[in-house]
Amino acid sequence: MNIESQIKNYIARNLIFSSNGFNYSDDASFLEEGIVDSQGVMELLLFVEDTFGISVDDQEITPDNFDSVSRLADFIRSKLGQ
Repeated sequence: MNIESQIKNYIARNLIFSSNGFNYSDDASFLEEGIVDSQGVMELLLFVEDTFGISVDDQEITPDNFDSVSRLADFIRSKLGQ
């Protein structure tokens, strides 16, 4: 499963509680669309660290890195050196 799919599955199951999956584009803003709130960002952070085995510094928790599936996947790839 690719990174984007893992992110979408996690959000659908654990943050928006959707049995229909993640029905937004990969570029949809989590905050603007109301997909993830501030607590959800922290849950997403823990998911990213646990699932991908990376460490995220506090200053990296920004909308540039955590505000859409695409941005988050790119951030994860950069942390993994891909």
